[in-house]
Amino acid sequence: MNEIIKELQNEWVANVKLPDFAAGDTVTVHYSIKEGGKERIQQFQGVVLQRKGEGIQETFTVRKISGGIGTERIFPVASPHIEKLEINKKGIVRRARIFYLRGLTGKAARIKEKRVLRTK
Repeated sequence: MNEIIKELQNEWVANVKLPDFAAGDTVTVHYSIKEGGKERIQQFQGVVLQRKGEGIQETFTVRKISGGIGTERIFPVASPHIEKLEINKKGIVRRARIFYLRGLTGKAARIKEKRVLRTK
């Protein structure tokens, strides 16, 4: 029975097409919200703090600062509500979980950007 569940989960995760991203990357998540009878797409842009779990239970946490207040949101990777995920910047961090950003503000909270060399 357990093998059947794992097989179904692997099929579901194989259908999810998200780009490769990791902690430290700045991403924009486009997800759909239903309010009453209407449906709209909302964007949440911030820094990925962590990726956690595996398979269908994998999640990622995104943090942004709006109005001077830090806001975090946890998204399931296999969520059907995620329309698109854009990677704005690739960050250079040396940890898989960068919770130390919670205590930093201003310039101290910046993450170095990975620069891509362009060849002619």
